[in-house]
Amino acid sequence: MSWVTKIRTLFGGAPIHEAAGGGRRAMAWMPGNPGAVAAMLATSNELRVKSRDLVRRNAWANAGIEAFVANAVGTGIKPQSTAQDETFRVAVQALWRDWTEEADATGQTDFYGLQALAARAMCEGGECLIRLRPRRPEDGLVVPLQLQLLEAEHLPLTLNTELPTGNVIRSGIEFDAMGRRVAYHLYRSHPEDGRLSPMSAQGGQDTVRVPAAEIMHLYRVLRPGQIRGEPWLSRALVKLNELDQYDDAELVRKKTAAMFAGFITRQSPEDNLMGEGLADPNGISLAGLEPGTLQILEPGEDVKFSDPADVGGSYGEFLRTQFRAVASAIGVTYEQLTGDLSGVNYSSIRAGLLEFRRRMEAIQHGVLVHQMCRPVWNAWLDQAVLSGAIAAPGFTQRRREYAACKWIAQGWQWVDPEKEFKAMLLAIRAGLMSRSEAISAFGMDAEDVDREIAADNARADELGLIFDSDPRRTSKDGGSAEPNAALGDTTTPPP
Repeated sequence: MSWVTKIRTLFGGAPIHEAAGGGRRAMAWMPGNPGAVAAMLATSNELRVKSRDLVRRNAWANAGIEAFVANAVGTGIKPQSTAQDETFRVAVQALWRDWTEEADATGQTDFYGLQALAARAMCEGGECLIRLRPRRPEDGLVVPLQLQLLEAEHLPLTLNTELPTGNVIRSGIEFDAMGRRVAYHLYRSHPEDGRLSPMSAQGGQDTVRVPAAEIMHLYRVLRPGQIRGEPWLSRALVKLNELDQYDDAELVRKKTAAMFAGFITRQSPEDNLMGEGLADPNGISLAGLEPGTLQILEPGEDVKFSDPADVGGSYGEFLRTQFRAVASAIGVTYEQLTGDLSGVNYSSIRAGLLEFRRRMEAIQHGVLVHQMCRPVWNAWLDQAVLSGAIAAPGFTQRRREYAACKWIAQGWQWVDPEKEFKAMLLAIRAGLMSRSEAISAFGMDAEDVDREIAADNARADELGLIFDSDPRRTSKDGGSAEPNAALGDTTTPPP
């Protein structure tokens, strides 16, 4: 007797969990249990093709992707150097701002545009490859480095082999004996481009081995051991496709019903009625009515107006229910997916947005920052120092110190800013939050904000401007304000 049978015997022969049984309800449920690599190998290509197809032609699929990208990236996830040397911090931030304009190897966008494009590619296709492209000094870049984005199709899913060196290639990725990524074997051009235009597929199906140090593989890891990404629409593909067909069928049904205004019956089909034209070769003739028409019918003639049954009375509620399931599968809110804000109030939409933003923050820092932003920053800083674009004494020994930075995502816009700002002000005054943390919550650099405030204050004092934000705008006896108007100063004036 097996140990499974012994355990079942202890519980009267029935399975401990209902789903583990073989009764009528679970009879047709025979799931497989492939590993993370095998599951991706079996389904990734088909899932990716269907995901791209739906995003191209389905408004809701595209809206879900756009909502994710707009919230996860927005105007960009930006670095703030935390190096101890203030002079270096100022210089490195200025150099980074200059380089972001030149980051794209194709020249179509800046670094933050590349972030959005990579996030969209990851959501739609499951993954995105970012390749570091070092440049020559004569190229004239502020830092000789650019980025090239590649779609998941550049990494052959079916390339699985063992190499004479002892390394193995799994789904196009080369691993050493310790399981570390050594290289990526990439198609020189998109494998599907050559089917349409040979001119756009230079290199055909040839692959090139690129060291893993030059590739950043952006994808969401859902299972331990997973090496390739899964399209984020995977759990909603069937539902979205069928919803699209249902919506089209409902539209056609309404359109067809609206085409038939009425039907005329008469004993003499050869007589004209209501100004109808001559019959067509099939013996069918049509008549029309204009507003205000009074039509006298001949004896034996009758008009019956079309009254099609309305079988779509629950159309709106049915779609709302289905869209909530689709939004959950994609990871956005129902309101973001559909734009439908009916029935929401401040409390309900705030509770939904808080949960959504927790998910976004986890993806921002666990995926986008960890897999893309930090490696780009480290590679960029190395190139900046090696090329002499920035001075960093003792960089080899103090690299960790120089490379220290935190990444700040775009700030959230709250439903009721007044309530949120009052709560934040109370937290700052109670010592539960720093000004830097509060400023970072809005996607800004605290040091930049402080410098801007100081510059505004100096300019206001120079021009003799007095603002309500200056607590010293009136003296204790009601006289005029003192100089040095402290714009934004929340401190209590001295007695």
